[in-house]
Amino acid sequence: MKTLIADATIVNEGSVFHGALLMENDVIEAVYEGDPPHHCQYDSLIKATGCYVLPGVIDSHVHFREPGLTHKADMASESRAAAAGGVTSFFDMPNTNPPTVSLDALADKWRRAAQDSVVNYAFFFGATNDNYSLFAQLDRSRLPGVKLFMGSSTGNMLVDRKEALKAVFAEAHMPVMAHCEDTQIINSNMQRICQTHGDDPDVRLHPLVRSREACLASTRLGIEMAQQEGARFHVAHLTTAEELALITPYSGQGPLPQVTAEAVVAHLCFTDADYAALGTRIKCNPSVKTAADRDALRRALTDGRIATVATDHAPHLLAEKQGGCRRAASGMPMVQFSLRYMLQLADEGVLPLPRVPMLMAHQPAQLFGVRERGFLRPGYKADVVVVRRTEPTAVSAAEVLSKCGWSPLEGTALQWQVEYTFCNGHPVYAHGHLHEETRGEMIRFDHDA
Repeated sequence: MKTLIADATIVNEGSVFHGALLMENDVIEAVYEGDPPHHCQYDSLIKATGCYVLPGVIDSHVHFREPGLTHKADMASESRAAAAGGVTSFFDMPNTNPPTVSLDALADKWRRAAQDSVVNYAFFFGATNDNYSLFAQLDRSRLPGVKLFMGSSTGNMLVDRKEALKAVFAEAHMPVMAHCEDTQIINSNMQRICQTHGDDPDVRLHPLVRSREACLASTRLGIEMAQQEGARFHVAHLTTAEELALITPYSGQGPLPQVTAEAVVAHLCFTDADYAALGTRIKCNPSVKTAADRDALRRALTDGRIATVATDHAPHLLAEKQGGCRRAASGMPMVQFSLRYMLQLADEGVLPLPRVPMLMAHQPAQLFGVRERGFLRPGYKADVVVVRRTEPTAVSAAEVLSKCGWSPLEGTALQWQVEYTFCNGHPVYAHGHLHEETRGEMIRFDHDA
């Protein structure tokens, strides 16, 4: 089966050009600049006049909540939300119930995803204070890396012993992705603020509890450990200008830096001024911080200090978001709207259009060693998204496909729509309709060490 997407604007590997893309079964057969040759044969034609064709998004940071927390999200619901947003591959985090810190728990997640996910899937193996002896038994070709919680987290996965931290970095032999917040600083902040503001302080104080100092101290420690042990280190959801100063820019070419950083859409979108209107809907860890921090993150999208953009997609029921700093759940669903929002930022001049697939597909593939995905190249898997610029339309709760049923972007006007999402050559999403019979594939990886 051959499908030709013709008369499109292709955005790929730093270039924007009029062209066409030919898929055969599950792979890309050809990318044409200009019109395809007259002898080009195909079974199905998509006339993509006025549309843009990009590689499918690789969201390298999601929480799809399965197993154990499926009342608010699961592989089926969240992979469908991903497909509707042009996301063709996801890397899921280990803080589920049970956490993905054993070989059996990892195998169980692979089984669940093969059964229910409509897009491609991979799972981080979670580090604990005492499970690093298992790393040698892992099939690294099926893992993006090890996820390390260096600060307060859900799932009792905090790694807080120096010798354990050192062992994690030494034994991983693949990227270590870390949530960096210093637990002692957070606990001290919470105790001090509760003395003045009661047992559950207003969410507007969340950036003072989950403070910039807590982020900076932990990130510095992670970088120090990685450098000592020679490990590749990716700082998850970086939030402060001070942390950005610790990151060496990555051009996308040449050897990979030892230390790289991720920004997530929430921190590129919201600031602490938004707590007044949105309250706990934008409560997340690390916290949304100042406009100056957001603007620094936005600048870093272009200067190379931010290497990947993901979502930290973390659904909760709205009932679980009630309360303040202590009681309201932290996290928000974002996977369905991340690409559309980033394209909006490109329209606003925050970053050039080619940087969007660079940050959301090319560089996630490079940094984690994704095999034959993340680029529009002949021979690569046909993970492709077709988008169209439209009249601005406000995001509504009715269009949210995540099981939790809400989005912090409700009411935000976006002027891009996803027309098609192809996953391994299959049209999993087309013109507002999901093809739910399709299933994604396990992502494969090539790690240097």
